[in-house]
Amino acid sequence: MDKVLEKKIEKEYKTGNVKSAIELCQIGLQNDPTNADLHVRLGDLFLAWHLDIYNSCQYIDEAITEYQRALETYIDSEGIYYKIAKAQYYKGDLDKAINYLDMALDKNPKSAKSYFLLAETYTKKARFIEAALSAKKAVKYKPLSNSCAHYLLSNLYKISSYKCFKTSFKAYFEWILSVLTLPFDIQALKNVAKSLSYIKFLPMLIKGFLKVQSKGLVEAVDIYASAIEKAPGFVPLYCLLGDIYRAIGQFENAITEYKMAIWLDSLNISAYRHLCQAYEELGDFDSAVEMYKKLISIMPNVPEFHSNLANILYIKGDTDAAVSHFQTAVTLNPNKQWTSVINQTLGYVFQEANSDLNAAISSYQSAYLLTPEDIDIYINLGSAFYDKQDYDNALAIYRNALDLQPENAKIHCNLGFLYWGKGDIDEAIKEYELAIEYDPLYDIAYNNLGVIYLDDLGRVQQAMQLFTKSVECNPNYALAHFNLARCIALTGDKIEAAKLFQIAQDINKITGEIDPLDIADKINALFD
Repeated sequence: MDKVLEKKIEKEYKTGNVKSAIELCQIGLQNDPTNADLHVRLGDLFLAWHLDIYNSCQYIDEAITEYQRALETYIDSEGIYYKIAKAQYYKGDLDKAINYLDMALDKNPKSAKSYFLLAETYTKKARFIEAALSAKKAVKYKPLSNSCAHYLLSNLYKISSYKCFKTSFKAYFEWILSVLTLPFDIQALKNVAKSLSYIKFLPMLIKGFLKVQSKGLVEAVDIYASAIEKAPGFVPLYCLLGDIYRAIGQFENAITEYKMAIWLDSLNISAYRHLCQAYEELGDFDSAVEMYKKLISIMPNVPEFHSNLANILYIKGDTDAAVSHFQTAVTLNPNKQWTSVINQTLGYVFQEANSDLNAAISSYQSAYLLTPEDIDIYINLGSAFYDKQDYDNALAIYRNALDLQPENAKIHCNLGFLYWGKGDIDEAIKEYELAIEYDPLYDIAYNNLGVIYLDDLGRVQQAMQLFTKSVECNPNYALAHFNLARCIALTGDKIEAAKLFQIAQDINKITGEIDPLDIADKINALFD
C-alpha cells in the first residue's frame, strides 16, 4: 500500500472520520483494484464502522467482500481467515465463522486470537464446554495479555457455579486474572472504554425509569427505542425495552428485544428468563420449552428452571417429560418449603394425569416430611387415598388435618365427600353443614349437600334451596345450574328447567365439568 495513502487513511480513521477513510481506500482501489492490502484495510474500516455502537447502518457484507478479495492474493494468510471469521461472527453466521477459524488455526495452530474468537462463537451457540476449552487454549498461547479470555472463562464458570463452591472459586480466580492482565490486553482495554462510554446514557435511562414508575409506559418505549437507535450495541436497553413491551401486552415486540439482548450477550441469563416468560404469556409453549431447555443447558443445576419447564410440559400434555423435570427439581432441593411445593405438584401430576396413585401418595408424603404444617398436603394426600379407595387412611389424614385447623371448610367438605362415598349419609350431611358454617360462600358444599337431599333423600325443595345458594355463590358453576334444573324439572316447570340446562350447557363449554351428552339428554327428555 502506498505510504502516503496509508497515512491519510490512518489519520482520518484516528480522528473519527471513518467514512472519509473508506472513501480514500475506495479511491486507491480505483487506481489499483488488485491491491490486497487496500482490500484488507477497507474490510477493517467497514467492520469497524459496522461495530460502532453509535452507528445503526450495516456494513458487514461489505467487510466480508473486501476480505475475500484480499484472500485471492493471500490464500495462505491466517490473518485474513481470522478477519473473515470475525465478520461472519458479527453477521450471525456462526457455523461459517467456525469453519474460517478452523482454517486460520490450520495455518497457525498457536493463534491465541483465533482460539478466543472460537470460544466466543461456541458461547453464542451454547456449546459451553467447547467454549471453555478454546478460551483456555487462548490463554495458553498468550498467557500474560489475554484479559478477554480470562473474563470469558470467569463468566462461563459463574453461570455454571450454582451451589458449587469449587466452580465459584474458579470464576472468581479467572476474574482476578482478567483484572491483572487487563493493562496488557489492548482489546480488553477497548472493551472497558466502550463500557465506560455507556455512562452518557445514564440520564436517558433515569428518564425512562421515571416514566415507568409514573405509568408512562408508552413514553418510556419512545425513550428507550430512541436510545437504541443512538447506541444499537448497548445490551441493557434491549432488556428494559422488552420488559416495557411485556407490561403493555406487546409480547412479539418484547420477544424481539430479548432476542437482541441474547444475541449481543449470549450469557445474559435475565434476558433468557424474560424471554421464556414472554413466550409463556403469549401462549407459545413450544418456543417456551425450547428456550427453557437452552437455559437449562447454560445453568443445569437451577431447580426453578426445571420446575418451570415441567409446568409447561404438563400443560402441553407431555406428562412423562414433566415428571422427569419435576423429579430433577426435587433432587436439586434448594430448600424445604420450595421442594415441598414441587413434591405436591408432582403428586398432583401422578394423581390426575398418570393415575399412578401410589406414586402420588409417595410424593405427598415426601412433602409432608418437609413441611408437616402445610394443610394442603393433608387435603391432597387424603384425596389420593380416597381415589385409591383406601377410605380408612383418607379418614385418618383428614382427622389429623382437623387437629391443625378444626374450622377448615375444605377439609370438612372433603370429609363429607368421603362419608358420602362410604354410604354414611348422616355423617356426610354433618360435614357439609360444617363446611357451610365455616364458609357461607362455599359453592361446592352447597351443591354436594343438595345432591344428597335430591338423589338420596328425595327432598326436592331443600335440594332446590341449596342449588340456588350454590349458583348465587358461583354464577359460573355449571354443575350447580345443571342440578338446579333437575330439581325444577321435577316440579313440572319444563320451560324454566330448559333455560337452566341451557345455561349449564353454555358454561360447561368453558369449564368442562359435565359430559355434554348428559346435558343434551336432559334437555331432550323434557319434551319427549
